[in-house]
This record gives sequence, structure tokens and C-alpha cells, in this order.
Amino acid sequence: MINMFEVRETNEMIEKENLDVRTITLGISLLDCIDSDIDSLCDKIYKKITDKAKNLVSAGESISREFGIPIVNKRISVTPIALIGAPACKTSNDFVKIAKTLDKAAKTVGVNFLGGYSALVSKGMTPAEEMLIRSIPKALSETELVCSSVNLGSTKTGINMDAVRLMGEIIKETAYLTRESDSLGCAKLVVFCNAPDDNPFMAGAFHGVTEADSIINVGVSGPGVVKTALEKVRGENFEVLCETIKKTAFKVTRVGQLVAREASKVLNVPFGIVDLSLAPTPAIGDSVADILCEIGLEHAGAPGTTAALALLNDQVKKGGVMASSYVGGLSGAFIPVSEDQGMIDAVNAGALTLEKLEAMTCVCSVGLDMIAIPGDTKATTISGIIADEMAIGMVNQKTTAVRLIPVYGKKVGETVEFGGLLGYAPIMPVNSFSCDDFVNRTGRIPAPIHSFKN
Repeated sequence: MINMFEVRETNEMIEKENLDVRTITLGISLLDCIDSDIDSLCDKIYKKITDKAKNLVSAGESISREFGIPIVNKRISVTPIALIGAPACKTSNDFVKIAKTLDKAAKTVGVNFLGGYSALVSKGMTPAEEMLIRSIPKALSETELVCSSVNLGSTKTGINMDAVRLMGEIIKETAYLTRESDSLGCAKLVVFCNAPDDNPFMAGAFHGVTEADSIINVGVSGPGVVKTALEKVRGENFEVLCETIKKTAFKVTRVGQLVAREASKVLNVPFGIVDLSLAPTPAIGDSVADILCEIGLEHAGAPGTTAALALLNDQVKKGGVMASSYVGGLSGAFIPVSEDQGMIDAVNAGALTLEKLEAMTCVCSVGLDMIAIPGDTKATTISGIIADEMAIGMVNQKTTAVRLIPVYGKKVGETVEFGGLLGYAPIMPVNSFSCDDFVNRTGRIPAPIHSFKN
């Protein structure tokens, strides 16, 4: 039972502490759309998405009004398009045609983003998967709502270094083709190691092949709520600190569970998972970095940052698991730079570097996220950064990701504005020493010894 105190407490979180349901994401399988004719395939894709998602936005708005809970985004994820397009696509331009169909469908139903322009190539690439990857720059430059992801490695299979090398070039090309909008296309492109099948967050969302025909996943976020709770226990010991984070995460996840169940009922679609991720926004008071400062750091990036983030991530997950039987996705803490005012302040103060961010990714939910770097950064350098992050995920049996934005024409010290939830970011310096000979080796890095479990 929910008592009046809990109702008032939740209202306070929503009104004063930036609690929101960041997204309800409708996952749609396109496996039954597969066709050897590209035009027929596109027709089937458009029809299925617009049919399945026709009530998604109105349902989200209705639930938001009924319960007084802000639902910021309504999104769609689809089966990785490299699989769906393989029989029909003979060139990269055929895949671009599918991307435009996805964009058209997303606009028709009124969602914010559509994810799944994706390929899973952790061990090798089929011709269709390579074609899709090579089509990404053009696809993202000629669409507005489509998001793309590529899984380059896993604990079980190792790291596909041929794909890592290729993705460095693809990110550079995407930056160039979207240079008129400060290389914004790269903000819709992420590479993964150990990508989850049920991630509701963009740009990495796709509908895994193990999922049902359609499913509702919900992503909840509440950095401001956690920070406010911690303000009340300043100076207390670690036990009190951990209990406070855990209890707060429990309350936040219950809000997500409520919305997920209601959306499932309204849309007549099975409920998948609740992803409790402390995903920040550029709004003041909605920052993961501010939580780290409340724990006791002068700035994110100071000594002790990785330990504080590990504590935060673990307690968030423990609280979430107690609140719902179906916690999934990437649950924990995100550390995007452009979307977090506290992270931006730390970079500007000189407290936070790319290398420190990489160390923090060992214990956070995702990885190097929404980081703007100089536009003249070499493709091989980008590939080297990707390889480092993939290795962290592979060895630690966790999901890691990279969303770098080499902003065409901009240098260290300048700032880039993305707008909306994507915020703004200072251009961060990148280690300029070469890794060309390493990246240009062919093949893959084998799976670690602890992967051999059956």
C-alpha cells in the first residue's frame, strides 16, 4: 500500500528534484518484415512501426497526466537493421533507404528517437553488416530521429579490431557530413562492448533478437533526488551514505515500475524492464557529478572519484533490484560530459581529463559518453580510444560504450552547443601520441581466459 507520506514525498521529488521517467521505449521486432525486395521491405517496416507505435505518444502523455509524472521521451527500438536488411540490400545506399524509412515512421508516430540502425559484429562482419556500417555517416546525415549503434566486442568473443579500426573512420566521416550542425551526427552514434538487448536509452537502443514481438522498456532517472537525499546526511559514515542512496534508488525505481505497468496495460504490450540509470541533463541540480561532490569531492575527477562512483553505482543497483523484479538495461550511473553541468564544470576547472573519465568507466554503467574532442583528431586515435574502452568491458564482464564527437573545425578550449537534452560541451584534449601500428593490425583480440565458462 502507498501511504500519503509517500505520495507527498514523490510529488516533492518531481516538483523540486528533477525526478522524471526519462523514456518509455517500445521495442519492435522487424524479423517478420524481412524481404528480398528493398521496396517491399521498406513498406513492411513502415507499416509495422506505424501500426505498433501509433498510440505510444498519446499513451505516454495520458499516463503522465494521470499520475503527474513527467515522461520526457517516447522512443522506439527495432531489431538490428543489419539483420533485417541483409537479404534485400545490395549496396550501402540500400541501407540508407531503410534509414529514411525508419525516420519517416518515427516522425509519423511522433516519437523523439528511433534506435536500431545497428550491427552486432563482436567476432566478425558479414558483407551486409559491413555495408550497414559504411552507410552510417550518410544515414545519420540524411535523417533526424534515427540512432545507430555497433557492438564491437564481448567477454565471450573478444574484440573485433577490424571493426574498431573501421569505426574510427566512420565516426570521422559522420563528423564531416554533419559539420554544419557541429558534427551532431556523432551524438547519435555509439559503439559497445557487451551491448544489452533491452536498453531503452539512446543512442544505443535496439530490440534484441531474443525479445518478444514487441515490448515496453522504461528508463527512469533521478540524480537530483539522490543529491538532495545525500544533503541530509552530510558528514555521516559510509554505512549511512550507502543506505541513503539505496533507499532513494528504491523509491525512484518504484515510480518507473508504476509507469511501466501502466504503459504495458494501455498499449497491450508486455512489460520488459525498468532501467534505473542516473542519467543527467544540462539542468542545474540534475547532475551525477554533483552527487560525487556531495559525497565529498571538490570536483568530479579529484582523487577518490572512481571509488565514489563505484559506491554510487552499486547502491543504485541494489536499491533498484529491491524495487522491481525486472531491472535491466544499463542500470546504474551515466557520466556523459555534455549532458551534465557538473561534469562540464569539472572539465573547465581542469579536474577532469579523458584519462580520468576512462578510469571512471571501469565502475560506471556505460563508458566515454558525449565527449567532444578536436575535429582534427586522427581516425586511428579514435579507434585506439575505442579499443581501450572495449577492453575494459571485455575483461570486467560489463557493458562499456564510446560516444565521441570530433567536432569538425573546433579545437581544445572552444565550446560546442548541441541543444536540448544533449547540452553543450568543452572540447577536451586527446593524447596525441600515435597508436597507428597497433590499430592497423588486422584480426581480433581474443576473449579473456575467464570467458570460458559453460
